[in-house]
Amino acid sequence: MASSAPSTALVIAGTAAASAIATALAIRFFSDAGSKADKASLDAAVRKALEAASRSAGPVAMPKASSDKVFPATRRLLRTEQQRILVTGGAGFVGSHLVDALMQQGHIVYVLDNLFTGRRENIEHWVGHPNFEFFQQDVVHPFFVEVTRIYHLACPASPPHYQANPIKTIKCSTQGCMNMLGLAKRCNARLLFTSTSEIYGDPQIHPQPESYWGNVHTWGPRACYDEGKRVGETMCFSYRQQHKVQVRVSRIFNTYGPRMDPLDGRVVSNFIMQALRGEPLTIYGTGKQTRSFQYVSDLVRGLIALMEGDYDDPVNIGNPQERTVEEFARSVASMCGSAGGVVMRPRPTDDPMVRRPNVARAREVIGWQPKVSLEEGLVPTIEYFKGVLGRADAKLPADRVWLPSDLSIPSKDHPDDAAVERVVADAPVTAGSAAASGAASA
Repeated sequence: MASSAPSTALVIAGTAAASAIATALAIRFFSDAGSKADKASLDAAVRKALEAASRSAGPVAMPKASSDKVFPATRRLLRTEQQRILVTGGAGFVGSHLVDALMQQGHIVYVLDNLFTGRRENIEHWVGHPNFEFFQQDVVHPFFVEVTRIYHLACPASPPHYQANPIKTIKCSTQGCMNMLGLAKRCNARLLFTSTSEIYGDPQIHPQPESYWGNVHTWGPRACYDEGKRVGETMCFSYRQQHKVQVRVSRIFNTYGPRMDPLDGRVVSNFIMQALRGEPLTIYGTGKQTRSFQYVSDLVRGLIALMEGDYDDPVNIGNPQERTVEEFARSVASMCGSAGGVVMRPRPTDDPMVRRPNVARAREVIGWQPKVSLEEGLVPTIEYFKGVLGRADAKLPADRVWLPSDLSIPSKDHPDDAAVERVVADAPVTAGSAAASGAASA
């Protein structure tokens, strides 16, 4: 809108604490070695480091970009056309891709992220741009900036991260959401809350429509994340009812793509990392449980379409193409050239046996549907992980900036996919589970 663009990128000290957290998490959750006492000690260290990071105060200036820094291309908009947009969690996997899309559209973008699970390098290519500003701060603390749009993505979303500090996770989804809703109320801004397919729990309706209330465990190991998101939805609609705040709620299903954290404990990153290392792929459960995977560019399109549309009830955003975890493991192994096979491990508590979105509402109310098939999206994702591992056969540099143009993969059926979207039809909604017993962490 008609206000000047930000001029200085600001952060709050605490990067060292965030790095310590990430290191401790990697040791704690991805190593079979060590006694229970060792792992308990690491858990305590994670909590202590996170608390220290959240108490860090006093914004300090980030080093300015050099005068010869080349930024990705952006559209030039009139001030009356520009939105001033806050993205919480904007240094994370999904958030950083959303930031790229909004910046390339020509808007002014603020990123708020404590770098607990986000990474500075995901947004480094925008630092110093006159339309971009970064604040390193926890969303549970009050924050104010004049904005017209708020995308509230901030929250640990992978089991190792949210289970390491469940109370912090709940605070992020509740206190953090309330802070952002309060900001939206003060600024008369529109807020999009990223909820999750996890609110459906272990579903007894398949595929899951937005009208399904879920089959949930309120105190299981995943509850801090699942129930926090359910409360966040309730807050959004309460602010809509009581204060007339404009809200949008997306329920996001499994998403993958470049910039995923290699150690986030999710099935996509686990399988690709194991396959590239020639290790057996670990399946938790029988492998007959199902998942649906959407490519990150499809999700970003959906979030922006939902934000700018008129519909204000929950909307599923996911790819309804369903695979068993065993099928997915074999696809990843084949594409990575791995002969390591698979190993079975016990199913984690509360892990859902089926997960597939009904996206009929998204097609109807925001004109959205996924474009990218799993096989198409895995190609750049695997290349990204090769770069992370520093493999000699990586076709792309490890520090490649993955912009929306890189992620918009034309379908094989429609090479010019800018104008033609692939139709992925939903099966009829039926009661009961289509999968055999067992589940895998996703």
